[in-house]
Amino acid sequence: MRELTRAEEQIMQILWDIEKGFVKDVLEKMKEPKPAYNTVSTIIRILERKGFVKHNAYGKSHEYYPIVSKDEYRSFSIKNLLSGYFGGSFAKLASFFAKDENLEVRDMEKILAEVKDDVKDKK
Repeated sequence: MRELTRAEEQIMQILWDIEKGFVKDVLEKMKEPKPAYNTVSTIIRILERKGFVKHNAYGKSHEYYPIVSKDEYRSFSIKNLLSGYFGGSFAKLASFFAKDENLEVRDMEKILAEVKDDVKDKK
């Protein structure tokens, strides 16, 4: 899997949200100022080449849908963040955010409880 540019990620967020759609559908969901139709179309074709999106053809129209889930990309992105900035250590990442956000002990305890619950649910 490859990293997405900001523009590619913005379009993927929309496709994950709408599940499938034509370029015009993606464009409708974008905030102002909206890019040109051809710009969105080009970015979607790049996403298709990168293996994030496929399409169904209806004559000359193409309906696009994601083939990489949001969870898959989130996991990939977090692993890249961890390895690139925190030496692969989740503890260092958590420590960074605790300091940066001035988290209190009770906030950290809530986070730890959620992690424990998620691990239990996964088993």
